[in-house]
Order: sequence, then C-alpha cells, then structure tokens
Amino acid sequence: MATDPRVKDDDLPRLTQRLVATYDRLGKLNHLGHCPLPRYSEVVAATQDLMELIYPGYRNREGLHRGNIGYYVGDLVDRLHDRLTQQVGRALRHEAVRDGLVGDCESVEDFEALGQAKTMLFLDRLPELREVLATDVEAAYDGDPACKGADEVIFCYPGLEAVTVQRLAHQLFDLDIPFIPRMMTEWAHGRTGIDIHPGATIGPYFFIDHGTGVVIGETCRIGSHVKLYQGVTLGALSFPKDADGKLVRDTKRHPTIEDRVVVYANATILGGRTTVGHDSVIGSSVWLTDSVEPHSTIVIEKPKLRVRGGDAAAPA
Repeated sequence: MATDPRVKDDDLPRLTQRLVATYDRLGKLNHLGHCPLPRYSEVVAATQDLMELIYPGYRNREGLHRGNIGYYVGDLVDRLHDRLTQQVGRALRHEAVRDGLVGDCESVEDFEALGQAKTMLFLDRLPELREVLATDVEAAYDGDPACKGADEVIFCYPGLEAVTVQRLAHQLFDLDIPFIPRMMTEWAHGRTGIDIHPGATIGPYFFIDHGTGVVIGETCRIGSHVKLYQGVTLGALSFPKDADGKLVRDTKRHPTIEDRVVVYANATILGGRTTVGHDSVIGSSVWLTDSVEPHSTIVIEKPKLRVRGGDAAAPA
C-alpha cells in the first residue's frame, strides 16, 4: 500500500512533540537549564591560536619577521587569555555543580577568576613547551629518510600535529581543568586519525610515523626518543570493577614505554603493569601483555605463505 508523500499540516508539530518527549525520558543526552558548558567552537579556535603561537609563520599569518613578531604574539596571547579564561571558567563551574561542590550555577564563587588564574598558569608554560616540541620536530626529521627538512614536518606530518595538541592539552589536564583537554585531543583525533589521551605523559624526541590508527591511553608513560608506527595501540588490558560492579577509576591501566623504544605497525601493548624496557624493538602485529627487559626484540615468528593458483611453469 503506497503512502501519501504529501506533508500534512500537523506532521512537523507531532514530530517536534515526539522529540521533546525523549528529552524527559533520555535526560543524559540533554544539557537544558544548567550551567553553560565550554563552547566547542571556542575551544577549537583557541587550539588553532595555540598552534599559531607554537609555529608562527606556518599557518595563518605570513610576512612575520623580527620587527613585527612581538605585536603579533602579543595580540594572540591577549586573545587566548580572554577566550580561555571564559571557557575554563565555564568548565570549572559545570564540574563543581555536577560533583555537588556548589549548589547551583548562581554560586557566589568566582569561577571566572579561577579560570583566569589557571589560564595564566597554562600560558606561562608555553615557552618551555616549545622547547620540547622542537625535539619532536627533530625526531621526525631524524627518523624519516623521506623527510627533507623541518618545514615539511611542521606543514605535513599528522603525527606532529597530534602530539602538539596533546602536549598542549596535557598541560591543561595537569592543571585539573575538565572537558577542554579532551575536546582538544578529540579535535586532533578527527583531523589526524591519531588518538592520544591528554593524560598520557610523553617524553621529548617523540615521533609517530604515518600515524593513522595510533591509540595512546590516559595512563601511558612514554620515555624519550620513542618512535611509533601506524596502528600501534598502547591500551588497557582489562577494566577492574569494584564490589558494586562499577569501573575502578584513577588506576594505571596503560603500559610504560621506556627510552629509545621502537614499536612497529599494528603492535598492541596492553596493561598498566606492562613495561617495555629501554632500547627495545617491538615488531609489527605483536600482541604484548607482559613486560620485556631492556634491549629486547619481540617479533612474531615468520609465518609460512601458501600460494594457490598461478602458472607453475612460469620461470622464477
């Protein structure tokens, strides 16, 4: 039986009523009548401004030189101060209300002042953070023979972009700022295919080659001069639960990778008690849930290939 394709006058109002009814039934999917959350567009804009501060001249603004760089950076810093103060204040207020630390959004506590203080602590860390990111650029150039120079790394390498955003977000995470660090790293995840939690601790000279599908969990600890290839997972082995069946949080769930380790494509290393000792190599497609000693090489035994079909008489 064919349906009438014409829209009736009450079709859209009835659809609206049905949708609104789900807002009462599925309240966890709504944010209605509560404290304002950080705005996604503002967090993304702040992240892009931060990238401009870290790598001036490579992104939006051309013609920078020693004579005008101070004015340009000053304008960016002022804009970031105002933008982050508001968004961090929103995040802190919402968390406080959610956790029952204050009664409601009309609390007399000045969350914008707290947001400003944390924003200043964060911005004050940027000069030192540039020093660390310079080592990541160097690691990419040293680790990829196809690379022609630092310009190519900064312009083209998704690994550097993901790591840059993560290092920025990690500073906010370290200052106990909710929401915003994860918003930043998920934005980078969508752009690069590289998923690094802002809580992960990563040493200098870090290089992710190719990068697509890399996952690094919240409680990972990664040393210096570490190199990962595409598809690597540094994840959790299991999720312990308490007596009520709820996940136990705030435990070390992800592995530790010591200095000068190379992990090849599609290797999976799991567990908070798993440590890969320094100067080790983890081969492609390895599944590792136990610690390995320093200077180890872990590979899968070479499989046999079975070839079917083809011309048996063809010369080798």
